Amino acid sequence: MFLTEFVRARNDRAPRLGAGLCALALVVSGCGSGSATRVTASPASRTTPAWVEEEVSFRVDGMTVYGTWRHPARPGAKVPAVLIIAGSGPTDRDGNSPGLSGMDTYKTLAGLLSAGGVASLRYDKLASGKTGLGPYASKVADIGIAPFKHEAAAALDFLARRPGTDKRRLTVIGHSEGALFALLLATKSRSKTHVHSLGLLEPLSRRYLDILSGQITAQIKAQQQAGKITAAQAAEIEDALARAVASLRANGTVAANLPGGLSNVFSPANAKFLSEADREDPAKLAARLKAHTPVLLSCSDADIQVSCDDVEHLAAGLAKAPAATDFIRLTGINHVLKEDPSRTAAHYTDPLPFSSKLKQALPAFVRAS
Repeated sequence: MFLTEFVRARNDRAPRLGAGLCALALVVSGCGSGSATRVTASPASRTTPAWVEEEVSFRVDGMTVYGTWRHPARPGAKVPAVLIIAGSGPTDRDGNSPGLSGMDTYKTLAGLLSAGGVASLRYDKLASGKTGLGPYASKVADIGIAPFKHEAAAALDFLARRPGTDKRRLTVIGHSEGALFALLLATKSRSKTHVHSLGLLEPLSRRYLDILSGQITAQIKAQQQAGKITAAQAAEIEDALARAVASLRANGTVAANLPGGLSNVFSPANAKFLSEADREDPAKLAARLKAHTPVLLSCSDADIQVSCDDVEHLAAGLAKAPAATDFIRLTGINHVLKEDPSRTAAHYTDPLPFSSKLKQALPAFVRAS
């Protein structure tokens, strides 16, 4: 089980059902807000709250999805707004997963945006947070990418209907795997709401199985060099990996009980999602964007899950649109956008500072767009 360490490190490309692939097939009808409004003070004021975090919910194909709408406490001029789409696995609206609390990536993003005068909606995907698995509890193998796409579409429409939201200035920010669904929302969505601009932060930039294969192959080599597996074991696992990818691409299935812990990443339970997600090349989706769509794109030299070389592939697709791309290359920032040059996943949950460069760039990008 040498890949246990790899999975524990929260490979953001490896959705794990049970802890799982998050999403619900959405229908916009029946959307409604919840109660339980939570008032928080903005950084600019510690006496009179300027922004509130309101617990909201919307109906999605017969299921309820829960989220947080962060907006000005007092009615006033309409403000730009952002939909935040989380990365893979059981990542909740704040950017945390079971056993991995303290990352707070999306909660931090929402706070930074409001400090710059921008409202936001973030939500718990299927199998995360308050939303849970719902009707998929007994049939996780039925989850493909369509539910994710529908969920994002309904969330965007829900945000557009919130009081005080400027519908002419709606941005979608996708982090990691979330960037794939942000691109799908802007190019292949049933949403009737226009996506004016995109933020693609440490994005999934190549086909899904290519990313997974590259990450796992690197881990195999590292384990072999460390003397934890033999050359013969490494060859066996690499062969099983190649066969699993070929099977998923050919017929959408994968064998059970793969060697070397590969079944933690590839299993019959997530075969449908992996095979469907792999059909989408983010660079090709990017090339389909409306010309001159504003896009904020980021990569970091310290991100062990998304390389700047990968993101260059996505940037090439954006150039074909052509999009109005602001490509920010970060230094010493880890995958969850914290200042951490260690190139490990060991500090994801530590209370480290959020990227100072993104702190400045994100609100400014949304306002300018």
